Amino acid sequence: MEERGMEEGTIKGHDLFGYVGIEAVLDQMRRKTMKAGFEFNIMVVGQSGLGKSTLVNTLFKSKVSRKSCSPNYEEKISKTVKLQSVSHVIEEKGVKMKLTVIDTPGFGDQINNENCWEPIVSYVNEQYERYLKEELYVNRKPRIPDTRVHCCVYFLPATGHWLRPIDVEFMKRLGKIVSIVPIIAKADTLTMEERQEFKQRIRQDLKANGIRVYPQTEYDEDPEDRILNDKIRENIPFAVVGTDKEHQVNGNKVLGRKTKWGIIEVENVAHCEFTNLRDLLIRSHLQDLKDVTHNIHYETFRVRRLNESNLTKESERKKEELFF
Repeated sequence: MEERGMEEGTIKGHDLFGYVGIEAVLDQMRRKTMKAGFEFNIMVVGQSGLGKSTLVNTLFKSKVSRKSCSPNYEEKISKTVKLQSVSHVIEEKGVKMKLTVIDTPGFGDQINNENCWEPIVSYVNEQYERYLKEELYVNRKPRIPDTRVHCCVYFLPATGHWLRPIDVEFMKRLGKIVSIVPIIAKADTLTMEERQEFKQRIRQDLKANGIRVYPQTEYDEDPEDRILNDKIRENIPFAVVGTDKEHQVNGNKVLGRKTKWGIIEVENVAHCEFTNLRDLLIRSHLQDLKDVTHNIHYETFRVRRLNESNLTKESERKKEELFF
């Protein structure tokens, strides 16, 4: 029997007889996205006192943290790790984003922090399970609600030393199931020299322990991606400062923290790397974080769960054959 192959060629603009209008699909996609909006779920993890709420508010320039929108919020150390989330719809220039911030009070705050990452691992997997169940329904919703964690920002205290055992254990486990972005919190407590040395030590620790942080080299789609992501990888972990207070600097209002040495401008790259973090999470890689969550982390979970389900069915079938 004769085999027929399918030929594929590329016809570029200068080979066309005239204007077709293919590029208009981008406008169609944009209009559709603006109508529907999109979801982004970010988890913040770190011991209390590292400025998690403040940093999230600074990132989205609004009071979106659980601490900020709870009128009777009390700062007390939880005896166990309890995950809590708060959602907001943020609209900017006609684009709507449903932002969910997942907080992990109690993490790293105990005398014995053994296995304190387990509730977080369970939460991430539960969201994958919820999405999988929705996918498997015969009559599926036109749009499945997405509660999966698209990014986990991990707050490292500015010790100036090395990663602590809790940091290594957490990132090793979570890095396999979610995109982790480690940051040095309250970086203004370190000098510039101390900051650079600490960042170098952390990168060495990450490599030595085989810890996978975002963006991973193996997910670079092309040389252009590789160049952009290599610059990010060279700077991770970002040394950041967060604040929601404005100050006057040279006649301009800027977000900054007042110290006895002067104003630390949050959005000034010479002062800290907050803008690098913001650009990664929102301006350049937000969609990629969602894609990696769906195509890599969720897909790995889905394949494993379906294989387990098939093995269970096969085992039950064999049992039935033995009895009947």
